[in-house]
Amino acid sequence: MTVCEAPGKVYLFGEHAVVYGEPAVPAAIERRARVTAEPREDDHVRVTAEDLSLDGFTVEYAGGTGDRPDIDAPAPLVEAAMGYVDAAVRQARSAADAPDAGFDITVESEIPLGAGLGSSAAVVVAGIDAATRALGEPLDREELADRAYRAEFEVQEGQASRADTFCSTMGGAVRVEGDDCEAIDAPNLPFVIGFDGGAGDTGALVAGVRELREEYRFAADTVRAIGDIVRDGEELLAEAVPEADPSRELLEELGDLMDFNHGLLAALGVSARSLDAMVWAARDAGAHGAKLTGAGGGGCIVALDSDAETPTALSYTQGCEEAFRAELATEGVRVVEP
Repeated sequence: MTVCEAPGKVYLFGEHAVVYGEPAVPAAIERRARVTAEPREDDHVRVTAEDLSLDGFTVEYAGGTGDRPDIDAPAPLVEAAMGYVDAAVRQARSAADAPDAGFDITVESEIPLGAGLGSSAAVVVAGIDAATRALGEPLDREELADRAYRAEFEVQEGQASRADTFCSTMGGAVRVEGDDCEAIDAPNLPFVIGFDGGAGDTGALVAGVRELREEYRFAADTVRAIGDIVRDGEELLAEAVPEADPSRELLEELGDLMDFNHGLLAALGVSARSLDAMVWAARDAGAHGAKLTGAGGGGCIVALDSDAETPTALSYTQGCEEAFRAELATEGVRVVEP
């Protein structure tokens, strides 16, 4: 039995624009998905999901996610969860040259499903790592990140970015531009997350931005402006002391850029009333800056604030289901004791 866990992420800057070759900076957070993999003697895969924002389910199947019984859980969430697990199993079998390997897999997660915090990437990264280690064929981090990206690319029908899986694998802050990913230094940023309990339709939101960009020059300019914000943010992070507490001045400057980024994302039509309400509640409570994180349309916002007022204000904001702090996860995927 092998147990691995991988962190979720927030975007400091750059979501949506990264699709068009602009840079983005996601950062891993200490909310993790844990996957346990134990080889079987047959070629079946038995999956038990205890969290993933589902009521919990157990499925045993062979050959694909379509070969499984009906279960008492919301069909779209089950399809999403099983799709990622299935893709992770295929990548692990391929990496270990064990096409008939079977597994008993258990998935647990602290990360809300579909909320823009990288839950699927964390499950896929931890799943591939656990399964390949269980087969005696552990991967180096670069290959693990690449295979996890390929799994997400398959499930998301070509809409995936390397950002989420690379960040979940490596931990810390990451710079992504096209297919180029690199870890960058970052201080201990005081993240506060607000979650509205929902999830946006990533495919529809990405398609909506694409249509705007193709039809209106201002939308293309907006995407480029988000890239400029990312580059300014990178310069600020480069001046900070890695893994130290950031200065108030740095937080204010980063916060200003986050505020601009949120405004531009809202102009592209990917925000939502609940997200805007949480952003303004955080700012009114004294946060240095706040923005949506992920595809938008629902899900989460991220704010920078080390004081208690912001999570308290968010918890009383209409439409906010949960508010919590999340430290920067300096360590990416890791093996843990079962």
